[in-house]
Amino acid sequence: MIEVKDVNKSFGENHVLKDINTEFKKGVVNMIIGQSGEGKSVLTKCIVGLHKPDTGNIFFDGRDFTAMSRLDKKAIRQEIGMLFQGSALFDSLTVEENIMFPLTMFTNQTKKEKLDRVNFCLNRVNLEGRNKLYPAECSGGMQKRIAIARAISMNPKYLFCDEPNSGLDPKTSIVIDNLIRELTYEYEMTTVVISHDMNSVIEIGDKILFIHNGQNWWEGDRKSIITTENQEIVDFVYASDFMKEIRASMQVKRAN
Repeated sequence: MIEVKDVNKSFGENHVLKDINTEFKKGVVNMIIGQSGEGKSVLTKCIVGLHKPDTGNIFFDGRDFTAMSRLDKKAIRQEIGMLFQGSALFDSLTVEENIMFPLTMFTNQTKKEKLDRVNFCLNRVNLEGRNKLYPAECSGGMQKRIAIARAISMNPKYLFCDEPNSGLDPKTSIVIDNLIRELTYEYEMTTVVISHDMNSVIEIGDKILFIHNGQNWWEGDRKSIITTENQEIVDFVYASDFMKEIRASMQVKRAN
């Protein structure tokens, strides 16, 4: 579990995060949503240590990350898997070499042990036998799955996903959503997903944090986000005319 307590972060006169208090539980898909520029990425960077909060604390399973030495923080970071928005694969490395990269950087495993782990991860994302391909030879959906395989190669306790469905078609997005959920449940990871994709939010959001004006404005799950009367959430989720029509239809059905 990750706990965020009284976190504030400013850049000059721009107060981005204002007294954020929340927790991300183990074994469920935690999602952070909100309009662009509201502080979602800044919050995530504070959690993983890329930004230092002005005030407040971040706890990883009771361990105060903000108060740790650089060496202790490095140990925590080795428990974190990252899925970046653009997959961030190395174009000059094969699929196998991309997944093996963190194992080479952070472990003393033998070549056979690393290869066994690579093959296990590829099999888990349904890409067995694709070791020798290069990223340019893979579709967008395959690249996302390769990036997920790399993110879980170190068997992380915590998984952070930044816009995992960015640039994908709706059908492939569902595949990625289901894979993230399956891995979270199977390995009981603390998974945090930043997303603008409301289909993903409603499909896999076990816990949803809505950031508005730099505050944790609303918290709920994929069921309560559909029925909430919180005006800011309604304006965000049902921004288009099409979504407004769906909401009106749902309200009529509930009334009857």
